[in-house]
Amino acid sequence: MAGEASTGTFLQGLERGLAVIRAFSADAPSLTLSEVARSVGITPATARRILLTLEELGYVRSDTRRFSLTPRVLALGWAYLSSLDLGELAGPFMEELSAKTRESCSIATLDLPDIVYVARVPTSRIMTVALGVGARLPAYPTSMGRVLLADLTDDELTSYLATLQAESLTARTVTAPDKLRETVSRARVDGFALVDQELELGLRSIAAPIRNSRGRTIAALNVSAHASRSTPASLRAEVLPHLQAAADQITTALTHRGHL
Repeated sequence: MAGEASTGTFLQGLERGLAVIRAFSADAPSLTLSEVARSVGITPATARRILLTLEELGYVRSDTRRFSLTPRVLALGWAYLSSLDLGELAGPFMEELSAKTRESCSIATLDLPDIVYVARVPTSRIMTVALGVGARLPAYPTSMGRVLLADLTDDELTSYLATLQAESLTARTVTAPDKLRETVSRARVDGFALVDQELELGLRSIAAPIRNSRGRTIAALNVSAHASRSTPASLRAEVLPHLQAAADQITTALTHRGHL
């Protein structure tokens, strides 16, 4: 993008281009030029150059006034998913985990301040929000988020909590920074995280880490269940052993394929 500023190795034009892509969502599938500029915090002239560039590259389409993404943007995420082979390698283990627990299971990675779903095996719709590959949820009220946050350094966690604007999604949601730090520290010690109706009333979930060969957490695997058919105690006693076994199997499979 000619004329865009850069500092050292940081390309502001690339940052703004990616921000424009992220401006589109399920709630805003099409946007006007001025809406994009306002959402990203750039001038209309800059927004226009970026949108026209993305349109020429095939990532955006327009009907003169409004812009929307094209399916080609999926290729940006697919390159990452393909490099991990999560769909291919984790799929059988997730199917087995779902069959054993008779509940939905998912894998997510961390993209602060959110988690991003990269694989999912649903058994039934237990959330009001439809989830699929690419879906994002805030990290702080989710079991997978807490497992992933547990792998941050103390400085990284402090920085995250300092800028976090946590909302009380339910009456049970932990939002205080010191309390959130406690939940993350507990997940770090326990090797798993359990969330009881903090993201949505009626939803409980438990998550375990998927690690690389150096012991770092690269993803989290969870099992979600409706509160009417689960308790925190039953998730720990009946689901956690299967969950941790599946997470270990996925870690081993990825390691053997040389992706870690």
